[in-house]
Amino acid sequence: MPRQSRIDAPGALHHIICRGIERSCLFTDNIDREDFISRLEAILTETSTVCYAWALIPNHFHLLLRTGATSISTVMRRLLTGYAVTFNHRHNRTGHLFQNRYKSTICQDDLYLLELVRYIHLNPLRAKLVDSIEALTGYSASGHRQLLGLTKSGAVAVDDVLSLFGNKKEQARQQYAAFVADGLGQGKRPELVGGGLRSSLVGVSSHPNPSGDERMVSDERILGKGEFVEAVLRGAAIKQTARQRYQCAGFDLTALTNLVAEILEVDPAQVRSAGKQPERVQARSLFCYWAVRELGYSATMLGRTLGLSQPAVSQAVLRGEMLAVKRGWQLSSLTKL
Repeated sequence: MPRQSRIDAPGALHHIICRGIERSCLFTDNIDREDFISRLEAILTETSTVCYAWALIPNHFHLLLRTGATSISTVMRRLLTGYAVTFNHRHNRTGHLFQNRYKSTICQDDLYLLELVRYIHLNPLRAKLVDSIEALTGYSASGHRQLLGLTKSGAVAVDDVLSLFGNKKEQARQQYAAFVADGLGQGKRPELVGGGLRSSLVGVSSHPNPSGDERMVSDERILGKGEFVEAVLRGAAIKQTARQRYQCAGFDLTALTNLVAEILEVDPAQVRSAGKQPERVQARSLFCYWAVRELGYSATMLGRTLGLSQPAVSQAVLRGEMLAVKRGWQLSSLTKL
């Protein structure tokens, strides 16, 4: 069965699991772990991606991320590629380090955000890397210590997580610690690592719920109630249809360049050329915004085309979005596609 495409959107919450190839070790010592986390922190900052929880187990890792200015697939590609190159060089090995694709599940915030923070930070205890909730506070390869205020280093957006437990930081930390401890008896919780309302389902399906009076939709890439799953799928379908419409009409980067030049009354060469002049920056930003968000080009690929770094493209997308919203410009209206 062909693998399904990933689903993503700005603001989407993702539970990511990535394993070593053939269950091989990904983190052999503190140098490996520190390299991975420093890379993660830098990439999260550059891409405005929020991290709520993380945990490194010797042969796999968990991340709980919210999509920011850059797609999760781009964030993960940068993280995994950079880490694998360094790991292989340091350990004198060759070949793939990670097992196939990482697993990314879009999750419904109000139902699963806190549950996943707890689930991920309890992983070292479930994996028997520590033997008690007290010992977990000494496990440095997760975001748990950071949320408890025991270390300042780490990738977790501490204030964002603690705000869910209270307005006063110390009290919120105590509430968080109690919440994690309350999860000790919950076991492995397979429902949190499989998508949809029934993780055994493959693909998308409709089926009666236990009460028999409703129908619900499930998708292995999404974790949430039926209406949430339907909304995510509907949004993904609309986005895909729009991209296909532009492709079928032959509206490519050259056509986009000419359109932006016409709207902003600049020479087409200024749209995709380097320079800090306000008109060039504005044109390039609008071009990047529509190329990434509407035409489906990745920030990495667009960066190669424009001679810009991926973070620079991501920032340009944000500037272009603000400009388009301010002026009321919509690509679909301007192109009549």
